[in-house]
Amino acid sequence: MDEDEIEVEEFGFLRNYFLAKELGSSKKKSARKLSEIDLVDEEELREVAANIEPKHEKEVNDLISSYKSLYSEWLFAIRCGFALLMYGFGSKKALIEDFTTRSLTEYSVVVVNGYLQSINLKQVVITLAELLWDQLKLQRKTTSGSLSKTQQPFNTRSMADLLAFLDRPDLEVEECFVCILVHNIDGPGLRDSDSQQCLASIAACSHVRMVASIDHVNAPLLWDKKMVHTQFDWYWCHVPTFAPYKVEAMFFPFILAHGGSAQSVKTASIVLQSLTPNAQNVFKVLAEHQLAHPDEEGMPINNLYTTCRERFLVSSQVTLNSHLTEFKDHELIKTKRNSDGQDCLCIPLTNEALQKLIAEINLIEFLIQEREITQQQL
Repeated sequence: MDEDEIEVEEFGFLRNYFLAKELGSSKKKSARKLSEIDLVDEEELREVAANIEPKHEKEVNDLISSYKSLYSEWLFAIRCGFALLMYGFGSKKALIEDFTTRSLTEYSVVVVNGYLQSINLKQVVITLAELLWDQLKLQRKTTSGSLSKTQQPFNTRSMADLLAFLDRPDLEVEECFVCILVHNIDGPGLRDSDSQQCLASIAACSHVRMVASIDHVNAPLLWDKKMVHTQFDWYWCHVPTFAPYKVEAMFFPFILAHGGSAQSVKTASIVLQSLTPNAQNVFKVLAEHQLAHPDEEGMPINNLYTTCRERFLVSSQVTLNSHLTEFKDHELIKTKRNSDGQDCLCIPLTNEALQKLIAEINLIEFLIQEREITQQQL
């Protein structure tokens, strides 16, 4: 093909391109908008999704069972100072929790659900420090040792002091460490650089061992070389489970669905189940007040503290504040200022949804009590 033929071909391509653009701009554009789409109710859509029959169930169960033979290897890696990182397609939540229940029974474990929208890492570190302190006191009693009696409360310490305590070199106790289990360390509430650096600092502490999972294909881009090889010190475990992300997906809205009150109740119920019984009861006090006084802007914090103290749910304002921080992190409550200038707390749910939530909490409490009574009888 000579130069003239090439120029003619290029001219024809350019001419056709501009003709197509001209014809396209002359056509009448549609006036329809995405907001006009009639979306399915989220509760209905989730119900349909939940009824989808799983495929290859036997093969999936056999695959997950095969990973149990690796538990001893994973435990050995943890004792050697490595952090476990589970990756592969499918939810790894059940697998990791089964490993923790079976193999880490000798150690205290703190669970962090990274699939939540917001997480208070300072509270996580405080909990780790308290568990390590309790473990040290128990071990020193058995070895006739002694610890400082003038221990400053951990919730008043800075993050740097807490990390320094978890990394204390003078704690010469063999295998004295606490474990932190992070589901979805690449989750939406942990993807920022500050959170990842904080998690890396936690994992680098000599008295902390980490077990985590990732699901996003680009998750390793969250870390630099120092974090991977020096701080986290990952022991990579390829464990595709092909299990559905039922719990993790509960906190993400479907694209072609609008949220319903039932979904909000279900999400709040799952979050409350992960909290302590005292925290659940504090939430119930606030919910009952909101139902009894629907015309008020909320419950003043001072009134909530007085009621909770009378019911022996909290011993101090600091304890109540820690519960409220958890509620705010999980977006269970909001703070408003009433006409008198007082800070009031309210739950962002309708009265109908709030009644359903209290009923679910009461049912869960009843089932737990029944199970405890049954176990005592056995």
